[in-house]
Amino acid sequence: MVAQALPLNTAWPPVVELVVPAATYTSGQVIQLHDGRAGVVTGLRACATGDTIEVAVAGRYVIAKTTSVVILRGGRVFWHPLTSLAHFAKQNDRDFYLGTAANDAASADTTLVVDLNVRQWETLDMTRDPGTTATVGTAAAEGFGRPKRIGGSTKFLLTATNEAQKVDILGVESIVASGKPIIEVRVNNITNGSGGSQDFNIGLASGTNATDADSITKYVFLHIDGNSLATNIQSKDGTTTVAATTLASALVAGTPFEVWIDCRDLTNVKVYKDGVRVASGTTIDISQMGSTALSLLAHLEKTSSTDTFEIDVDRAIVRTMQQTA
Repeated sequence: MVAQALPLNTAWPPVVELVVPAATYTSGQVIQLHDGRAGVVTGLRACATGDTIEVAVAGRYVIAKTTSVVILRGGRVFWHPLTSLAHFAKQNDRDFYLGTAANDAASADTTLVVDLNVRQWETLDMTRDPGTTATVGTAAAEGFGRPKRIGGSTKFLLTATNEAQKVDILGVESIVASGKPIIEVRVNNITNGSGGSQDFNIGLASGTNATDADSITKYVFLHIDGNSLATNIQSKDGTTTVAATTLASALVAGTPFEVWIDCRDLTNVKVYKDGVRVASGTTIDISQMGSTALSLLAHLEKTSSTDTFEIDVDRAIVRTMQQTA
């Protein structure tokens, strides 16, 4: 699939490497180099195996995009060789990292602008940055009272002990809402039990709570109830409270999904699930967050019961863009 180069100014010169291709390529084709980076074949002619060709590894390019999904400015972009299209996530075959989106691309758009091989910068990252946790209940004796790292995932678990339980991670570092945050979370609901006393919340919050995340003063959360496949959004900014509002599509137990909470417009926060806008009929207003310090929080709780819950957090980051739209 052709990637057409946009005009470049002297502030962003292309970086080109000489490569001997393993196949026949055409000008503008997206390929992966030996070191894993993405490249765009330059020049005006096709090249055959064994030729020495120039491949751009930096610069700004218009790239063919998967339709039916949104990609937000500054978000990660991956190349999907089987479709020769850019996508917001890897799809578990030969996909490789392409760069970051230089513009917001709507669902119907067939292209987007990509800053080639530029990495996304996360202002807050739950797995990278320091955090605190406070266990409630005796689940800690079974080894899962505190969140447990398994590979790149953080597992949160409530056990069948008949008692109130809570496990959480609250980031030490914080931001304020005027930093125009976009929250990106990827979670895998392994099983959320047969009862209804459990709640899982993840997002930005002004603190944590020993028993009930709804009691936190200010927050914007992805919310999942026990014994429910619904995904929800909820928020509280001290003036406006938006109760848990169901997103368009249900989760599938054991299948990871990605949610973005786009707070660039604090009066109308937008939510995306797996690249699709959801809850568009609900106005999520967090404009009264003010100067409140907000940290990443993942919070799993239940009241006294034998209900269980197991969920993995694969990714939880916040990126900010205070000086841009």
